[in-house]
Amino acid sequence: MIAHGIGYDCHRLAEGRRLVLGGVELEARRGLAGHSDADVLTHAIIDALLGAAVLGDIGEYFPDSDERYRDADSLGLLRETVALLDERACAVLHIDATVLIEHPKLAPAREQIRDSLARALDLEVEHVSVKATRGEGLGFVGREEGAAAIAVATVERR
Repeated sequence: MIAHGIGYDCHRLAEGRRLVLGGVELEARRGLAGHSDADVLTHAIIDALLGAAVLGDIGEYFPDSDERYRDADSLGLLRETVALLDERACAVLHIDATVLIEHPKLAPAREQIRDSLARALDLEVEHVSVKATRGEGLGFVGREEGAAAIAVATVERR
């Protein structure tokens, strides 16, 4: 059976933080604030995977109230999620994700981000789609207050 899941995450932009998207650190004036590395893209993918496998959400497995996850590498959390799905006889087939961020432009790092995510997901890179869009001055993204990501995961239940 093929199943699909949707994930979403957002974080505030803050001085003194790194900007990590899909496990890749990007050069930016401000980074994303959060308990872990605040990688909104990877968090959205984790939620999409958990949703496709009907396993709840990221907060159930990696709660921000747990100090073990302070400054956690989200790619490590993604690998743990893939292992959890594998234990439940679910295989990741495809990821499609969009990052909503005003700056920096993601195009120069897109292939590096796709490759990073593909390795963590144990997928061929052609099964990992990453896109970006701006807020065009609208909402918290457009005002450069934060960034968000939405992801769709396709999973096969064996």
